[in-house]
Amino acid sequence: MILTSHLQAGRKLTDEERLEIIRGLTAEYATLKVLLPRSKKPLPIQTNGSYDKQAWEQANKELGPAGRPGDAVQITKVTLEDDRILLEINGGLKSGTKWYDRIEVGMGTRTRPVNPSGTPTLGTNLALIFPKGVPALGAGDIKKMLLPIMDFEKRSATEQFIDTLPPEIQRAVKEQRVVEGMDKDTVILAIGRPRSKSREVKDGLELEDWIYGVPPGKVTFVTFHGNKVIKVKEMYAGLGGSVADPLPPPLY
Repeated sequence: MILTSHLQAGRKLTDEERLEIIRGLTAEYATLKVLLPRSKKPLPIQTNGSYDKQAWEQANKELGPAGRPGDAVQITKVTLEDDRILLEINGGLKSGTKWYDRIEVGMGTRTRPVNPSGTPTLGTNLALIFPKGVPALGAGDIKKMLLPIMDFEKRSATEQFIDTLPPEIQRAVKEQRVVEGMDKDTVILAIGRPRSKSREVKDGLELEDWIYGVPPGKVTFVTFHGNKVIKVKEMYAGLGGSVADPLPPPLY
């Protein structure tokens, strides 16, 4: 693969470029072109799209496939390190419970587990390797590097769907945030799949909460009635289940 001149220059990523990569890849869908094995340890991919086929075959024998050619997959998390970009696919490969499964958040005497089920995920993890360090590049450049593995261009149906949404919903999806009135498919497009879900009946209405985030830190509750978002609430949870109101906006 021939890299563009701004990649060859070796300039380091700016904070704005790092943010663009994360926003441009997180929750993106692609169609697999090869069998993708499950793996807790990130599977290395070179910038020309090559990979160790023998190692991938061994991983597939041990844990099975995360997806086969033609399957749609989603990038659910992007992490930038000095010499690699880590991509979590379909929630990664997780099993069992964590320490934070025992943490609850709530108001007054009503609390709920942040991640009550400990539900395993059967995705995988990839690592796009840059031996000389991650250079200045954009999300589009990374998609081209991954083209031998997965095709992002087959998302045209999704893009056409987004074009049918009201302007304010389109903006929210592009900015990766949730607003009232979204349906479940649109929420997944905007911020990905939730870490956990819970249901309750309140005032005669059957409600479903999608929960994002892990304490300590921001925890977001997206509440649905039927297929529509009716409320979005953010809280900042600490250890021991304590919560605080959202932080005030920064002063300019």
